[in-house]
Amino acid sequence: MKKRTAKTHRKTKETDITIELNLDGEGKYEIDSGIGFLDHMLSHLSKHSRIDTVIKAKGDLNVDSHHTVEDIGLCLGGCLDEALGDKKGINRYGNSSVPMEDALANVSIDLSGRPSCVYNVEYRTDKISDFDVQCLEEMLRSFSNAGKFNLHINVPYGTNSHHIAEAVFKAVGQALGSAVKIVSKDIPSTKGTL
Repeated sequence: MKKRTAKTHRKTKETDITIELNLDGEGKYEIDSGIGFLDHMLSHLSKHSRIDTVIKAKGDLNVDSHHTVEDIGLCLGGCLDEALGDKKGINRYGNSSVPMEDALANVSIDLSGRPSCVYNVEYRTDKISDFDVQCLEEMLRSFSNAGKFNLHINVPYGTNSHHIAEAVFKAVGQALGSAVKIVSKDIPSTKGTL
C-alpha cells in the first residue's frame, strides 16, 4: 500500500509553518505553535484521529494569534488533501459524538472534495485563558476549505468553554480518523472520483 503521508511548509510575512502528517499512524504528535491552548487542542485532534502529526509554527503573536491559527488550518488541510491522494479505498464519511463533562460535540465529516464548514458552537466566554475562542472556528474553517471536505460541528449544550472546545477537537479527531480509514479498494463515489 502506498504511504499516505504529506509534508508542507508555508512562509509568509506573518507566519512560518511546517506540518507533517501520516494518515496511517498511531496518533503520535509533536506540536509547537507558540500558542499553548491551540497545541492542546491539536494534540487531541492527532491522538483521537490516530493521525501522526508534526506541527512547528512561528507567527506574529505580538499582534495576536489569528494569523498563526488560520495558517495552521490552511497547512493542515492542504497536507490532509495531499496525503489522501486519489482517496481510493477510504471510508469517506466519519461521525462522532463526544461528551466532555458538561459539553457534547457532534461532528460529521465527508471527504468529498467539496469544502464546506458548518460551525454551530456557542461559548460562554470570549477567551479560554488568553486564547480568543473565535480563532477555533477560523482554524477549523481553514482546515476544511484547504482539505476540501465537509465539516459539520454541532454543540447542543455545554457550560464550560474549555470543555466545549475539547469535546469539539476530540470529536473532529474521531470523525476524521474514521473517514480516512481504508475500508475497500474502490473510490467511494458513484462518480468514480472524489
